[in-house]
Amino acid sequence: MIIPTTVSARKHDIGFVLIAIFKLLKGALLFVMGIGALSLVHRDATEVVNHWTHLLQLNMQNRWIQNLAIKLGLVDNRELGLIAGTTFFYSALLLTEGVGLLLEKVWAEYLTFIITTSLIPIEVYELMRRVTVPRIVILAVNVLIAAYLAVRLQQREKAKRQS
Repeated sequence: MIIPTTVSARKHDIGFVLIAIFKLLKGALLFVMGIGALSLVHRDATEVVNHWTHLLQLNMQNRWIQNLAIKLGLVDNRELGLIAGTTFFYSALLLTEGVGLLLEKVWAEYLTFIITTSLIPIEVYELMRRVTVPRIVILAVNVLIAAYLAVRLQQREKAKRQS
């Protein structure tokens, strides 16, 4: 019986790995935000903001923190539940994309391409409403991801037709 002494290392597509890490980070962040939204259901938002401000040793007089407290105070429990549910759904989608890309699944490439390109018009609309640096960066990153995936999927189809 012959036992191979070396295991051939598979080459991972660095582009897919980077996209997967980006999707996993976004998914994890949204998951945490969903938990935060759920924690506000049936609670006084101002009290929660005060608690976290004190815990993190932030200045409650800060304009951003005051605006957050005001905006959270205007959201009712039904809306918070809807926000949390939507956030968890999108988080699950991003985590699925990321894991699928890390596992080099073809379905994940298609799923990521479809979802990423479908959100670009919304990002353009938001950018047209108000131009900010984060919106420009997000749009640019998603356009680059979509373009990269389009090229890679086209290469895969071309290779499939030639074999």
